[in-house]
Amino acid sequence: MSAELISYEPATGALLWRAPIGDVDQEVATARANWAGWAAQPLTYRIEALRRFGNVVRARSEAFTDLIARETGKPVWEARTEVDSVIAKVDISVKAYSERTAQRRMDAPMGSRMALRHKPHGVLAVLGPYNFPAHLPNGHIVPALLAGNAVVFKPSEKTPATGAFLVECFHAAGIPEGCIRVVIGGPDEGKALAAHDGIDGLLFTGSARTGIALNRAFATKPEKILALEMGGNNPIIVWESPDLHSTAALIVQSAFTTAGQRCTAARRLIIDTRVYDQVIEQVLKLTGKLIVDEPHATPAPFMGCVIDNESADMLTDSFVELMMRGGRALRHPERFRPGRPFLTPGLIDTTDMNERPDIELFGPILQVIRATTFDDAIAEANNTRYGLSASLISQTPELYDRFWANARAGIVNWNKPTNGASSSAPFGGIGWSGNHRPSAYYAADYCAYPVVSNEADQVRASIGIGLRDG
Repeated sequence: MSAELISYEPATGALLWRAPIGDVDQEVATARANWAGWAAQPLTYRIEALRRFGNVVRARSEAFTDLIARETGKPVWEARTEVDSVIAKVDISVKAYSERTAQRRMDAPMGSRMALRHKPHGVLAVLGPYNFPAHLPNGHIVPALLAGNAVVFKPSEKTPATGAFLVECFHAAGIPEGCIRVVIGGPDEGKALAAHDGIDGLLFTGSARTGIALNRAFATKPEKILALEMGGNNPIIVWESPDLHSTAALIVQSAFTTAGQRCTAARRLIIDTRVYDQVIEQVLKLTGKLIVDEPHATPAPFMGCVIDNESADMLTDSFVELMMRGGRALRHPERFRPGRPFLTPGLIDTTDMNERPDIELFGPILQVIRATTFDDAIAEANNTRYGLSASLISQTPELYDRFWANARAGIVNWNKPTNGASSSAPFGGIGWSGNHRPSAYYAADYCAYPVVSNEADQVRASIGIGLRDG
């Protein structure tokens, strides 16, 4: 009997789903045997097939929403927005493919012409995360299929049921089963897929640690495309913002939506010392009102649990470690439901720590840092190896100009949360947040490569210099 992967609901501990561990070699071989036929289809054919996929997801949206909520522990309202993003990705990808990888004709000398077209890479592996187990891998899969690639997708071992459901929707839409494959498994299957000779590239969303390991592994494989979307130690600065209520709301949304399990979540709050007490008072007041509960609870919770007990333990241990290193607790995170990974938001002032660790605490913990000048605030915002998202809350346009010019991040916002990025724009960062392969609207760039052709209808050539007479 083959080994199984079992998925449990983090909020309740109930068994949700089980399936045998997949065969990486078999899935890659199947994709490789089928991708050429898919690539040979007209673009209009692939567009129509993917639009059918969007309609299938729309028809199954309630079941999909329920599954995501149960498997991740996020509230139903948030799971529903994820399903909506899966549907919207099709039209966004079609538009992006047209703009980013359109065919072009250009004039050339002697009656010839230049042609620019794009070709798919072949078989692309996709490794998905657990925080958005449908939306984020789908953000790779749809543009990859649209470009004519086949895809082998390994969902996170923490959310395999959602990944399997997503692939079933592609198959139900009539996209050839050989062109979109799913590998169920854990880290071993993920490593085997990433290292497989039969793939032509890897599209990854996950932690910086794993992404850096993949970057090293692919350093000797320049023939394979590698797109990395990793995490962030994202700053949000508050400076000259008199609306304390709105300021607090933006901070809470940035730090604690999805229980802080977003790569764009605010990890560090940098505040003008002069308004520190007022801002913190409002943030603590609003944070204390947040409902943290099961996905289907009534009233609807603002946030659910983190993904598992191991993550909850790591977060509470990290909070204690910050305190031991000189941090001052403003609000302790609490494990209020024994045996389950529910965690209330935590805030800690780390201004006086001799050395603040540059790590991504992937959960509802926000570090607070006081700054005396705006230049100091920007310097602190950039005091990280990551560079995904950064936000300024301020009523002063000149400060935003300075912030935008100096912030080291791929997403720089003004009076908006650090999270909630649009799929209609490029999504990516610098440093430990990515390898300059932004996803979302720019995913078309890494799903196909440009081919330039110099063409003429007739053979016409001569050599006018360097020939002997006769």
